[in-house]
Amino acid sequence: MSTAPSRSAPPPPPPEEDSQGASANERLLAAAKSDNEGMLEDALKELSDINQPDGLGNTALHYAIIHASTNVLELILCHNTCDVDLKNRLQGDTPLHIAVRNRWDQYEGLRLWLVQSLLEAGADTTIRNRYNEKPIDILPRADPNADPTSDDEKIRFALRQAEAEASLAISDAVVDDDDEAEVDPDDVASDSD
Repeated sequence: MSTAPSRSAPPPPPPEEDSQGASANERLLAAAKSDNEGMLEDALKELSDINQPDGLGNTALHYAIIHASTNVLELILCHNTCDVDLKNRLQGDTPLHIAVRNRWDQYEGLRLWLVQSLLEAGADTTIRNRYNEKPIDILPRADPNADPTSDDEKIRFALRQAEAEASLAISDAVVDDDDEAEVDPDDVASDSD
């Protein structure tokens, strides 16, 4: 009769991985996706920059717009490091492009509110994405017979108004710079070449 080989102790279990859970930025992005204010505030305690993107180049602001996370949106926009004009990697879209493109038909006025929130935070209406589109270019073509109270028309008006105001602000800055220039009273203009 043969004897069974002696058994040795089983191998030790593999060492536990040093898993601390999600990083602060992962929690920030998750909070933006799920509209979780508490999670967002906890993540911000560990982060100095709210603009850290994920692999697709989307920031917490992009995700707050994509998921219509209205509660965290205001917290993100009020953060002192929030850049409202960052482009994502996929389409080169800013949060404003996304807000104009996405439709939340079940929530009347939501898209307009998101666009207006971004504009009030200083979103640039002239930035073009990879398809050379400004946010206004994403809207359906303007139709003279369109209902002026539709979201598309209200958004078109808001974008045009913001672009006009930005243009006036730039013009005023140029005029202010000219006003500050010193004029030499002894300098005489000459028509000679």
